Amino acid sequence: MTETIIREALELFKESDDATDFSRIAAYDDINFARLGDQWPANVRKQRQDEGRPCLTINKLPAFIRQVVNDSRQSKPAITVHPVDNGADVETAEAINGLIRSIERRSNADIAYDTAIDHAATGGFGFFQIGIEYSHDDSFDLECRIDRIANPLMVHWDPSSTMFDASDWGYAFVSDFMSEDGFEAQYPKAAKVSWEGDTRDDAVRWTQEERVRVADFWLRESAPRKLFQLSNGMVMRSTEYVDEVKEVLEATGVTVVRERNVNAYVVKRRKISGVEVLEEETWPGSTIPICPVWGEEIVLDGRRHFRSMIRDAKDPQTMFNFWRSATTELVALAPRAPYIGPKGFTAGNEAAWATANNRSHPYLEYDPTAGGAPQRQPFAGIPAGALQEALNASDDMKSIIGIYDSSLGARSNETSGRAILARQKESDVSNFHFVDNLSRAIEYAGKVLVEIIPSVYNERQTIRILGDDMAEKVINLQSNNQGVASIETDKDRLYDLSVGIYDVDVNVGPSYGTQREETREFLIEILRTVPAAAPLLGDVLMEHMDFVGADRVAKRLRTLLPPQVQQAEQESNKIPPEAQAAMAAKDQELQQAQQQMQQLQQQGQEMMQQAQGALQKLTADLEAAKAQAASKDAETASKAQIEMAKVQQAAAEADRMYTLKARELEIKMAEVEQRARDAVLDREADLQKALIVRRDF
Repeated sequence: MTETIIREALELFKESDDATDFSRIAAYDDINFARLGDQWPANVRKQRQDEGRPCLTINKLPAFIRQVVNDSRQSKPAITVHPVDNGADVETAEAINGLIRSIERRSNADIAYDTAIDHAATGGFGFFQIGIEYSHDDSFDLECRIDRIANPLMVHWDPSSTMFDASDWGYAFVSDFMSEDGFEAQYPKAAKVSWEGDTRDDAVRWTQEERVRVADFWLRESAPRKLFQLSNGMVMRSTEYVDEVKEVLEATGVTVVRERNVNAYVVKRRKISGVEVLEEETWPGSTIPICPVWGEEIVLDGRRHFRSMIRDAKDPQTMFNFWRSATTELVALAPRAPYIGPKGFTAGNEAAWATANNRSHPYLEYDPTAGGAPQRQPFAGIPAGALQEALNASDDMKSIIGIYDSSLGARSNETSGRAILARQKESDVSNFHFVDNLSRAIEYAGKVLVEIIPSVYNERQTIRILGDDMAEKVINLQSNNQGVASIETDKDRLYDLSVGIYDVDVNVGPSYGTQREETREFLIEILRTVPAAAPLLGDVLMEHMDFVGADRVAKRLRTLLPPQVQQAEQESNKIPPEAQAAMAAKDQELQQAQQQMQQLQQQGQEMMQQAQGALQKLTADLEAAKAQAASKDAETASKAQIEMAKVQQAAAEADRMYTLKARELEIKMAEVEQRARDAVLDREADLQKALIVRRDF
């Protein structure tokens, strides 16, 4: 069996090496040229060194590479998980998001991402990989990891793949070296025979003294299976629909309504040496967990070419080195400008004049009887053509790569900040495909993680996840863990990570710290435009401030929020049981105060209506009295005047009573409003004492 596996591995390795050899040779040359500065042909370098001529290397390519790599570091791609089917939900998706963030932090995934895009920009391709390890030495808990691959030439991939990621790779090899002592300690019964390979990922041959080469051999094999859909809507695999389950389901009237064959896959990882299999395991996912970050992809004649960012700029860099060496040679090694004078003018001072071009003399004497004074001939200078050719080579590099002086920090014709940013953005766009290819690789990594997470963490009771702001939170997977009662957990929800289907995409944007600054600026601008929004947004603005005590200011401003807003905020917070009773009492008191205010307002409205009715009646009586007073009959007029006086007196009395009632009602409403405010403040104080103001994510 072992011989068969090794034979198959050698055949696949040779297939990969032969089919990708041209890309690997080009990548090796690019890395050696751009990063190690080996930019002179060997025969030209030797000839110039033998002749004592300068052979300068002024390497400008790393600055261009760092421009792309550091731009990707400033905008980290973030994996985002979304629910797809009815079995998935948003809260579980957020939990998986938090778990992936935790995996990235514990694994130092940023290093893996940065290394991969650096290799892609320099050589045309880079890689990182997903692994599974024990969480620590004293535990049986497993956890996922994102590991960097320091040497991309150690990876051999399936050349028949057509997908941009590794989702259709049928096999892959990741090689590494071990010291003989380390190999013997880990595999004491294994023969120290290295796995054979090519020579371009190391300066010497693979088989070296005191080192043994081993390789992770990934193989993805087809494993067809049958899928059943039951009459109750459930979907089961044929391996799950066994006799016992079938009998129970049929007894309840559940039968199979549809079935189909599925072409599933099984992935195995074997660590192999030159003659045997050292380790073997089945990977819980259906794809090989190696994430490629490609450079510029070109498919021609059925072959996939992966080009680096600097491949076409190597000739201008070579010419730049040549012309700078030439100008240096003209200045530093050109003959010194001679002195010209009449014959015999050095008589009596020959030794000083013989060293005049290479020593500093305080004075030089000449024989005046020989003729006129000697004169030095001026230096002809560096040819303008040599300087211009060096500038042309430098400009050629910029135009080929698409990064110009403004993006490298040099001053340009643009003067406004917007114009400078626009120029820098043009350079970023010209090489954005490298950054975007990293995002695609991270998206593939997210899909691999979503697939294997249920298998890796299924035996855990609790896991620690991270929010968008990197705040930690513990969630329960199966049941409340009594052994960690001191840890604050989300006891309202048990998460089942194995139920439902989730999709993955990647959001590329600024880090949380940059987002915090942008949010602060936007809030300030909103408050400048709409000052009336300050009572509603003041606490949010303070939460994004960084001065000492900003959190205390935010908590106090939160007490000024309207009751309905406070209630909505409190519903998103987790409140300890010991504080719920006190808060319920405050809520009841507040509710009673609100009811009293409503009753008083209703009484005020009724009193207003009564006063208005009485006023209308008195006004009508007064008008009737005025009409009678205008009568020509003296007796009728006299009676009308008496009646008018009574009406006016009644109106004055009614107005006085209404004023007293309104004042009394106003006082009662003020008392109730004060009680309501006190209840709100007391409720908030209880909340603060219990330390329960905690933003959920």
